[in-house]
Amino acid sequence: MLNFQLEEEQKMLTDAIGRFAAERVRKLFREADEEGHLPAELIQAGWEIGVLPTSIPEQYGGFGEYSAVTGAIAAEAFGWGDLATALHIMVPNLVAIPVLLCGTEAQKEAHLPLFCEEKMPPVTAALTEPLVFYDPRRLQTTAVLQDNHYHLNGKKCYVPLADKAETFLVYANEGGQTQAFFVPADTAGLTVGERDKLMGLRALPTFTLELEDVKIPVENRLGGNEGIDFGLILNHSRVALGALAVGLVNGSYEYAREYAKERVQFGEPIAHRQSIAFMLAEMAIDVESARMMVWEAAWLLDQGREATQAVTVMKHFIDDMAVRVADQSLQVLGGYGYMREYPVELWLRNARAFATADGLAII
Repeated sequence: MLNFQLEEEQKMLTDAIGRFAAERVRKLFREADEEGHLPAELIQAGWEIGVLPTSIPEQYGGFGEYSAVTGAIAAEAFGWGDLATALHIMVPNLVAIPVLLCGTEAQKEAHLPLFCEEKMPPVTAALTEPLVFYDPRRLQTTAVLQDNHYHLNGKKCYVPLADKAETFLVYANEGGQTQAFFVPADTAGLTVGERDKLMGLRALPTFTLELEDVKIPVENRLGGNEGIDFGLILNHSRVALGALAVGLVNGSYEYAREYAKERVQFGEPIAHRQSIAFMLAEMAIDVESARMMVWEAAWLLDQGREATQAVTVMKHFIDDMAVRVADQSLQVLGGYGYMREYPVELWLRNARAFATADGLAII
């Protein structure tokens, strides 16, 4: 049965991330959003907390045991600090976790030790496509096997840190099924395009990626002959995004609540006004409901049970909830909420990303 009591190691991990988020991230995230750049030392400090190595078994250089629940708790703590920072720190997960879940033994031995080193490995993944009717299970990017090599063709968007990556994990349609392929950055036909100009997540560099007859050996197919269980990978990704959303909106709700307690109009805090009090109560219900849905889905994944229905319901709820709660936070601040001096407008812009952010995070 579900247990909502954190284990000691989980509590230590979230406490460490919480201190990092409060003492370092929250002091820089507004400036980073304005400048479109995160300090390298901030990202390194977040990486050194060691969330990903704790998910990698000792035999591959890690020092932990994989747990989706632990990953969700950590992602929520990172998301409370800042979504762009959290996604930046979690970019290596986009390759490591699919390898851990679906890679062959040889692929695990070759790749997983890279994620246990002091520096973040220069890797990323490309899933999302710039299409009106984009469906991760029916990609337009294709992979065709010819003479013991795969030929990849297509276009991707929202590829994080693509300009610095040395290895890409590219998802493509192979015979009607979504599969994944390792593509070195120097492969002929692979082109990193312009940086995306996003409404939110302005501190996270994402790029377009074009593949024109990119030729890679058959050994570069993740999972070898068996390939990947893409549904499993997608579920883990959506749980990660759900946890990040909970962190973001919880931070937004807390900020609005404290503002309402301190903001005095007509001789009393605005939190005493029924309209504000009811709105804050609805926000708290949404945050707690979303957290329970994320934890349940993560628990199902850890148990090896069918989780697609729970994950899908969670995703649809959270995509709407994140924008709703962030917008309500802005409303609590009134006219100040629309001003850039206050963080709620940034949280609202970032919250809008969850509806289109498939492939940007995974635990």
